[in-house]
Amino acid sequence: MSTEILINVTPEESRVALVENGLLQEVFIERSDHHGIVGSLYKGKVLRVLPGMQAAFVDIGMERSAFLHVSDMQEADRWPTSEELDIASDFPHPAAERCEKIEDLIREGQDILVQVSKDAIGNKGARLTTRISIPSRYLVFIPESDHVGVSARIDGEQERQRLKELVMRHRTEELLGGYIVRTAGEGADEHAIFRDMVLLNRIWQAVQQSYRETPSGARIHDDLPLVLRTLRDLLSAEVERIYIDSVDTYRQVGTFVDAFLSEYTSTIELYTGERPIFDLFGVEDEIQRALDRKVPLKSGGYLVIDQTESMTTVDVNTGGYVGYRNLEETIFKTNLEAAQAIARQLRVRNIGGIIIVDFIDMKDPDHRRKVLRVFEGAVEKDPAKTKIYDMSPLGLVEMTRKRTRESLGQILCGPCSECGGRGYTKSVETVCFEILREILRVAHQLEPQELLVMASSDVVCRLLEDHPARLAELEHSIGCPIRVQSQTPYHNEQFDVVLMS
Repeated sequence: MSTEILINVTPEESRVALVENGLLQEVFIERSDHHGIVGSLYKGKVLRVLPGMQAAFVDIGMERSAFLHVSDMQEADRWPTSEELDIASDFPHPAAERCEKIEDLIREGQDILVQVSKDAIGNKGARLTTRISIPSRYLVFIPESDHVGVSARIDGEQERQRLKELVMRHRTEELLGGYIVRTAGEGADEHAIFRDMVLLNRIWQAVQQSYRETPSGARIHDDLPLVLRTLRDLLSAEVERIYIDSVDTYRQVGTFVDAFLSEYTSTIELYTGERPIFDLFGVEDEIQRALDRKVPLKSGGYLVIDQTESMTTVDVNTGGYVGYRNLEETIFKTNLEAAQAIARQLRVRNIGGIIIVDFIDMKDPDHRRKVLRVFEGAVEKDPAKTKIYDMSPLGLVEMTRKRTRESLGQILCGPCSECGGRGYTKSVETVCFEILREILRVAHQLEPQELLVMASSDVVCRLLEDHPARLAELEHSIGCPIRVQSQTPYHNEQFDVVLMS
């Protein structure tokens, strides 16, 4: 498998794309005026404790207060056992069973060390945890734990045991704490593991000192900037080339890689071509297509992806695909192709939360099982934690995908100025009828001498062409003239009925 990492940097924006076999798999975007804060540590101040929700609102210096639930709080006397700890994820955030009440753990006005586990999305503030975890290239450091584990993505009991023994060997008094060996740690030598342990402990000591010296509501530790962070997390033996189109970033990446990832130094290349790097690899077009609601499949079928406040729905349709001998076989092949495409679209668009996939209904139980297995296999490559449930009799598959940052659409798009985010607008005919009713309403309330209707050019044309008799009838009924005027800035749903003196 051919894998490239493309890095496009401008003063206003940094973008990193992961391309596998010529297809975009993931894209990360960070703008100079809007940095993601997942992984950052803050000295927060508890504003309100809500016993009814078993949660608290915490001031971390952001516009909106952040949210801390009791299930995300570190217990004072224990850290979850290996069974409770989710080591299948590179960044474990266990949900231990507990009986403590939040009002017994924190109080209003208290300072508290917290870490952002989820960026603010939409009208929701950031999500916090007191279970601090600090990642490096090969390890995740958990200061308040003594647990040592290995990512479940590392296969082979011998390798897992080797890595665990390496960490245990170097857990001296100076390097105490819990450690999880990340997926990237597979095959790492003893020196690399030890170096990461030393680095993480130095970071933790600096965090503790900053916490003592920093005022409440302030950030005390940041994760790496986007470019370095993605390289730390994405670099693997499969990556053949890293292309960077900024000289300054190329030098910065070179220094970082030489220091921490020296085995990848030869893969870095400064891109100096005339065409923008994302255009050359087709990434720009892929990003534009990832904003579309409809996704065509090679067979002629298509997907329809709709994001809402509570969940995302994916509808699979055969479209013009009639390539097989019978309908059941056609549906089966369309669903198989859709399963692969959906997994990729979720990753490219970074769609998280609850997802409902409406596969085309299949009568053959064996076909259902095969489609579900293909879908499960396709999402295994996704680094975000996912969980897929069995297919319902109607062909619906419920799944969840861990969401820590905004989706691609949320980063790149805003609410439509015409529809307000509904996804549709009223028809011109509907607006005409609303105007006619508004004329009657104003006339009955105010007894005008003359009325002026201001609307978009499309609405004005429809009124004058299709409803002139109705306008004349209204003039006679209310006893005053009605003038209609086109307003260029108005969109089709916008109109005003103005009283003229």
